[in-house]
Amino acid sequence: MSDFDVIVVGGGVIGLAAAWRMAQRDLRVVVLERGEPGGGTSSIAAGMVAPIAEADPGEEALLRLGISSAQAYPRFVADVEAASGLDAGYLRCGTLAVARDRDEAEELEHQLAIRERLGLDVKPLRPSQARALEPALAPTLRKALQFPEDHAIDPRCLTAALAQAVTAAGAQLRAHTGVSAVEIARGAVRGVTFPGGERLTAPHLVVAAGVWSVALAGIPEQAGIPLRPVKGQIVRLHDPAGPGLLTRVLRIPTAYVVPRGDGRYALGATMEERGFDTTVTAGAVFELLRDAGELLPGISELVIDELSAGLRPGTPDNAPVIGTGTVPGLHWAAGHYRHGILLAPLTAEMVAGVVEGAPVPEEFSPLRFARVEATVR
Repeated sequence: MSDFDVIVVGGGVIGLAAAWRMAQRDLRVVVLERGEPGGGTSSIAAGMVAPIAEADPGEEALLRLGISSAQAYPRFVADVEAASGLDAGYLRCGTLAVARDRDEAEELEHQLAIRERLGLDVKPLRPSQARALEPALAPTLRKALQFPEDHAIDPRCLTAALAQAVTAAGAQLRAHTGVSAVEIARGAVRGVTFPGGERLTAPHLVVAAGVWSVALAGIPEQAGIPLRPVKGQIVRLHDPAGPGLLTRVLRIPTAYVVPRGDGRYALGATMEERGFDTTVTAGAVFELLRDAGELLPGISELVIDELSAGLRPGTPDNAPVIGTGTVPGLHWAAGHYRHGILLAPLTAEMVAGVVEGAPVPEEFSPLRFARVEATVR
C-alpha cells in the first residue's frame, strides 16, 4: 500500500488550495514545501482578484477561467475561514483604472471598448466622479474606469488560513522538506525521494512548486513543461493614521496600489525578465513610488514596511498548466504567471477532479506543449 494517495510538491497558494480540496474528498494527502508554507512567491503577491481589469484580447479562455474563479471567491473564502478559524483577508472593494495624461486616457478608451465588446462589467467615469469615490486622487486625473466586481485579498492571510485548513482536513503539511527527485517506474509516478535517501510513495503527484517546478529531478525531459521566471518588485506600506487614504484597488499603466482595509497597502509591481534574480533595486522602488504618487499624492506620507521581489511562473502563452501530462499520475498545477491568487479556487477544484479522472480544457492542459514539440520534430 502506498504511503499516500497524493503527494503535492509546493506549499504556496495553489498547492495548499489543491491539497485542501483533495483532503475534503477523503484522499490521503501530503504537502511538501521546501520553505515555509505560503512563504515563496505567494507571499510576495499583491492579491488582486481582478480578471476584468486584467483582461487582454486573445486570452478569452483565460478570461473565462478568471471570471469563474473570481465568482467562486466569496464561497471559497467562507469555506476556508470556517475550516481554519482565521480571517483570509478578502476585501470586496472594486477597482479603479486611472489615466494621468491624454495618451493614457486614450488607452483607457481602448480598454473600455474591448471590455464592452466582451460584455464585461465596466463603467467609465469622469475625473470628478472618480475623485468623489476616492477623494485622495490628484486633481490632474484625466479619466477613469470602474470595475465593481474586481476585488482583492491579502495572500499572506489566505495562505495562513489554507495551511490551517489543510491540516484540519486531515492532510499532512511538511515544511522545510525539499524533494530530491520524482520517482517514476514503469512509465508511471511512484512517489518522491529526499536528499537523505528516504522516499514517500503515492500513485498521484501534483507539481505546484511555481517557477521551481522545472527544477524537479526525475521528470523525463519530454514530460516537462516550459516555465520562465518573471521578476516583480513590490513595496509594502502602512498609514500611521489608519485606513482611509484609498478604499479601492488603484491601477495606472505602470503601477497599482492595493488596500488591505486596515491602513496597509501593497504597491507594485515591476515586470522584469531577469531569470532567478530576486534583488530589490532602488530604481524600481523609486519608479513605483513616483508613478503612484502622481495620482495618489498621499502615498508619499506612508511608512515603508517592506521591500521585496518575487518570481512569477510564466509559460510561453502565459496561461496556466493544469492537469495530467504524458506520465500517468504526474499532474501539473503551475505556470499561473500573474494570476495565481485569482485562479487558486478554480485550480484547486480542477486538480482535485483531475486526480479522480476528470478532464481539463485543452487550453490549460500540459499536453498542449507536448503537441507543439511533436509538431516541431
